[in-house]
Amino acid sequence: MQATKKATINIALVGNPNSGKSSLFNALTGLNQKVSNFPGVTVDKKTGASTISPNLQANIIDLPGTYSLYPKSADEFVTYDVLVNPAGDEHPDMILIIADASNLKRNLLFCSQIMDLKIPVIIGLTMMDIARKKGVEIDEAGLERELGVPVVTINPRKNKGITELKKMIDLVAKEKQSVTPRDFIDSQSLAPEVVQEIKKYVQVKSDYAALHIAVNHHELPFLNGGQQLAISNSLQLHQFNKTKVQAEEIMQRYGRIKHIMKNTVVEADPLQKQLQTEKLDNLLLHRFWGYVILLGIMFFMFQSLFWLASFPMDWIEAGFGALSGWLTDVLPANQLTDILVNGVIAGLGGIAVFVPQIMILFAFITLLEDTGYMARISFLTDRLMRQVGLNGKSVMPLISGVACAVPAIMATRNIENRKERLITILITPLMSCSARLPIYTVMIALVIPNKPVLGFLNLQGLVMMGLYLLGFVMALLIAAILKLFISIKEKSYFIMELPVYRAPRWANVGTTMAQKAKIFITDAGKVIMVISIALWFLASFGPKERMAKVTAQYEQMKAANPDQAEELDAQYQSDKLSNSYAGVLGHAIEPVIRPLGYDWKIGIALITSFAAREVFVGTMATLYSVGEAAGEEDATLREKMHSATWKDGSPVYTLASGVSLMLFYAFAMQCMSTLAIVKRETKSWKMPAIQFAYMTVLAYVSGLIAFQLLN
Repeated sequence: MQATKKATINIALVGNPNSGKSSLFNALTGLNQKVSNFPGVTVDKKTGASTISPNLQANIIDLPGTYSLYPKSADEFVTYDVLVNPAGDEHPDMILIIADASNLKRNLLFCSQIMDLKIPVIIGLTMMDIARKKGVEIDEAGLERELGVPVVTINPRKNKGITELKKMIDLVAKEKQSVTPRDFIDSQSLAPEVVQEIKKYVQVKSDYAALHIAVNHHELPFLNGGQQLAISNSLQLHQFNKTKVQAEEIMQRYGRIKHIMKNTVVEADPLQKQLQTEKLDNLLLHRFWGYVILLGIMFFMFQSLFWLASFPMDWIEAGFGALSGWLTDVLPANQLTDILVNGVIAGLGGIAVFVPQIMILFAFITLLEDTGYMARISFLTDRLMRQVGLNGKSVMPLISGVACAVPAIMATRNIENRKERLITILITPLMSCSARLPIYTVMIALVIPNKPVLGFLNLQGLVMMGLYLLGFVMALLIAAILKLFISIKEKSYFIMELPVYRAPRWANVGTTMAQKAKIFITDAGKVIMVISIALWFLASFGPKERMAKVTAQYEQMKAANPDQAEELDAQYQSDKLSNSYAGVLGHAIEPVIRPLGYDWKIGIALITSFAAREVFVGTMATLYSVGEAAGEEDATLREKMHSATWKDGSPVYTLASGVSLMLFYAFAMQCMSTLAIVKRETKSWKMPAIQFAYMTVLAYVSGLIAFQLLN
């Protein structure tokens, strides 16, 4: 008997920011998308498959949050295009509207607009626990009658109500009964002639969809030239005033919403109960203590990067050192062993040691997001942002940049003001991302003493925090300069919902830590593997004449001084590396970087780390492994770098050169992925070129000044 083929439908998840869409997306699809307790997590549509019933499969489309169907930013337009474009590949067969029960009045505005598009709708009520704490009681059956569409209570965070929701999706898909028989408001009456004419030119399902085409037709790419011309002529003929139409629409919607709220919702007297969230905000958003607490949290976070991570880092470092030594002892001495030990193992070991710090950093970021405090940081810094031509919405991408600049730049899509968005894109890479963390850690361990400050703070942790703060301060200074040169003029408003405080989901924290560690190892590991093998080749081989000359000199010296074989072997390995292809390239660029205190090995690492900043450490691990003498296989990278010297015997890594190198990497644009995403977001190579140029100059000048002053 032939199995019945499953039907497949498109289901769009829509709702206000921070309403629980991404949590529901994860619950329905099983995908682990980023879920956080602040607005603006979803900056692009995400798609996943979900089995609704034995006979129904769904493509779930998680769309960016928006407060109304009128888009004001790039991420809101993503939602708008999917919902309004009737011929789009992802145009939904059904819409799941996620409504926050604790802010139902505001959420119902967007719900009512979606319902008037005449696409089957189901409303999922979330945050019912928070609504009850606020003293809000909702008559769900009455709300369903008033709206004329199914209403299902769900809690995606705890996976509750998902089964009931799937049953309702299956029922609606079979019976098509969730299209309201009458409009929420009479959309045609707002512009009757225009609506009728647009319905002649464009195939739409409702009067309200036609009204939206009238309002935003210039921004709708699915309209052809003839349709655009006909619509423009119609709007001009009937003197269509979109501002007046929008205002009248919103007034009518809120008028009916008020009636629905009166009949279905009982709200407690706001004067009778002050929520714990409000009490906490009185302290955490205080004009003085709010900033003190924020700095205290940052102090604790960066101290922990050294305090909590020190033991696992030492174990990993010692483990890779022991593995290298053991493999050297048990495997035959040939090129295959050499490439395995000094190429692959050295490169991967150089980066794996920093996994504990990466995990701890993301654990703190996830905790701040999950508890709702991250959104408060935007509120606290809005006044500071406005001084440099930005607003509080720019803080979220900047904070996200501490993890990775690529998603952080994508997160600028929720900034409505074009000038502020462009400035934020250009300065976000100045925030110290997790790829810089391994470089900071190595250099701080080499040149900054591990000693207490004030009896309870660690100097290395303070320097680490200083580097992160320096990136933020420099980003603000560059923003202030860019504000003078970018001539776009738009009014800017900062309106943001502050989510309620919640207990962190420790399972979410653990999952995020594991995912980020896996991504860091796999993504960085792939690049490091390729570069380490290429570097091993470049460092092991060189021009025949030069390599033959070095070998001949070594043989003569060894024959003349047989009692100094060990010292001569170390010198031979060093000279051989210096005359290899890598050495030749490094010495060629050394005059440019020598004023910053860098030797040719650092120069090679500067070049390779353009692929990804964290490759710097893997490059150094490979170069120092290839150039080491016998018996040094189990030495750690920090030990090898600590013993590195110039020809006159002076150490390569001093306070001056170490600080210079940290400043260089704090400001340099050495990430091809970031440049690519800037090009995609700005739709031009001009902006990434400007970004690369100013950050490279800033990095070089900062490193030069630091070395010359401290040297």
